[in-house]
This record gives sequence, C-alpha cells and structure tokens, in this order.
Amino acid sequence: MQLRLLAQQKAEHAWALLDDPENRLWTEQADYNEGALVLVELSPLRQIQQIQDATCWVLDIVKHYLGTGMTPTLLEEEVQRAEQWRQSLTLKNQELNRRVLEIEARRDQIQELEENLKIEKEKLEQMAAQFRANLNGKHDEPPTES
Repeated sequence: MQLRLLAQQKAEHAWALLDDPENRLWTEQADYNEGALVLVELSPLRQIQQIQDATCWVLDIVKHYLGTGMTPTLLEEEVQRAEQWRQSLTLKNQELNRRVLEIEARRDQIQELEENLKIEKEKLEQMAAQFRANLNGKHDEPPTES
C-alpha cells in the first residue's frame, strides 16, 4: 500500500502542509481503502510505527472548531490580530527602551551638573573664606596715618 503524506505535525495543534507530491511511503498494511485518510506515526528514520484511521480525528476537529463557530476566516482574522498585537508590543517595547536610554542620559547629565555645582560651591566657599580672612586681616591692622 502506498501512502501520500499531506501534512506533518509541528506542535500539539500546529500542522504544516507538505508541498512535495512525491512525499510517499510504502507499507505492507493494506487495511484501508484507496483515498482513505489515515494518521501515520513515523520514527526519526521515517519508518512507519503506527497507522490509524483519521475519521474520528477529523470529525473531532470539525466538531471542536467549526461547531463553535470558528471558521477558517475567523481563525485567519485572529492570526492577523495576534500579529498586529505582537507588532504593537514590539513598537511599544522599542519606545520604552528609547525612553529608558533618554532617562539614563538625563540622569548622567544631572549627576555631571551636580558634580560641577559641588566644585563651584567649594570654589565659592574658598573665595568667601579668603575674602573674610582678608577683611578680618584689614580690621586687625592699626589705622595708618596720612
């Protein structure tokens, strides 16, 4: 019996379509009619480990998704909304990172200004102390006669 692989499971609810029409397997098990849908479990070496009828699996998908009003169009719209949301979050994250960098730069500028003010204050205090010392020194001298 020849099996044509149509899709491959990537995650629990995620499947990828296989584009290669030559993607076929051969098996000795001939329990299924031509055109039947089956689920095939393969080993890492692409050896068939298990084959089971896919009818119940397909019906469960139809019941679960289409029975609740989830149509392929609705799912596609949800995927688009999720992508837009992801892009929006990415932009917001970039803006936040930009603001953080701006704040850090401003903080560095403020710290530099604080250091400069501290140095200027010390200089002014030294000048004031020298001025007071000069004033006190002039008051201690006896008045000169002219």
